[in-house]
Amino acid sequence: MKLYFAPGACSLAGRISLHEAGLVAEFERVDLKTKITEQGYDYLSINPRGYVPLLALDDGSAITENIAVLEFIADRDPALGPGGPLGRTRLLEILSWLSTELHVAFRPLWDSGDDAEKATAADLVAKLLDIISEQINELYLFGPRFTVADAYLFAMLRWTGALGITVSPQMRGYFERVAERPSVQRALSEEGLPNARNLIDISSFEALK
Repeated sequence: MKLYFAPGACSLAGRISLHEAGLVAEFERVDLKTKITEQGYDYLSINPRGYVPLLALDDGSAITENIAVLEFIADRDPALGPGGPLGRTRLLEILSWLSTELHVAFRPLWDSGDDAEKATAADLVAKLLDIISEQINELYLFGPRFTVADAYLFAMLRWTGALGITVSPQMRGYFERVAERPSVQRALSEEGLPNARNLIDISSFEALK
């Protein structure tokens, strides 16, 4: 397998999840501005949509969209899902919310040149994080069990530090717990990102899309 990624982007969730699952994969960096991979290939010829992640499988097929990539990984390591009779449904439910509500809410913060629009977006992100923090009753989103959804939320929480968005003490504690996981530290190191365990220490990012 090969994961096409951009440092600090939502593809970080896929890298963390692959490491958690113990799945062997290659990783190829994509310049999201030029659409050229680190090996010099035209990324648009690989993924016409032009964004990451893309997970290329050994049989030549490919998976795009973070929800699909993360669900694929969780399917191969059931421990990365919540378990139970509705486990897969609950996982898709939270992944869909993270993608269509929280992830989308960040978009004006890097796409818009309007300060008022950015301020509105920052407020919305903060409110959505308050909503999702109510689900964190124990260690992670599904109690004591770390899932691919936690990897996705962690990737987006890194952006709040860079964008100056204030999060609750509960969410800060959650971020620090996830950051302590060996798979997370490994993924951050591989992408050349700060191994910060505190949101305050996060001051830069290359790409968010």
